[in-house]
Amino acid sequence: MSGRDNSVRVLSTLALKGAIARLAGAYQAASGVAIDADFAPTLALLERLRGGEVADLVILTREGLDEMTGEGRVAPDSAIDLARSYVGVAVQAGAMHPDIATEAALRSALLGARAVAYSRLGASGILFARLIEQLRIAAEINARAVIIPVGFTAEKLISGEADLAIQQISELKQIDGIEVVGPLPPELQTPAVFSAGRMVASQRAAAADHLLRYLSSADIAPVLRETGLEP
Repeated sequence: MSGRDNSVRVLSTLALKGAIARLAGAYQAASGVAIDADFAPTLALLERLRGGEVADLVILTREGLDEMTGEGRVAPDSAIDLARSYVGVAVQAGAMHPDIATEAALRSALLGARAVAYSRLGASGILFARLIEQLRIAAEINARAVIIPVGFTAEKLISGEADLAIQQISELKQIDGIEVVGPLPPELQTPAVFSAGRMVASQRAAAADHLLRYLSSADIAPVLRETGLEP
């Protein structure tokens, strides 16, 4: 049996990267099956899947998974919600933590920042772009924002290009040398729900279903919490 036959191919949203990296070794030791995972923002993954890319398992936002189910790419009976994620704010380690507890405080913190880093394609970036419009500060923020196409916004804190980074807390936490200030005020955000499902085209349905059961089990809840997600 080749290594390829003994692995489950997973296409996952970046938010689960930290959790899957931590779980992969234990899962392989217990099941004998490796997790062959590739991570990208949901919108980029949807484009790849529509372009014909195939995996055994996909982890997307709930909306993204519903679209893939509707298009007949994901088996409807396999879909399962794994975790909820909140958008947060991070600073470089050791930097002052701004007050972001209320809408007014967050507005001041954003306007007071030299530059804010956010992502163009991720769910967090879409939410943030809407939020600064709503707060009527989009022109000021975008004039000096660092908007990345894909990847981790907190890297811009390390490089010194930004002093606030906005992203899912689970994504912020994947970069060393930063501190998460906290989530955006709850009334200003809708938590993203990340869900998994088996692709109809998967040649390893049983292995994919086994991994799905494992990812939704109570055993992995602590790992999800440690990486900034709510099971």
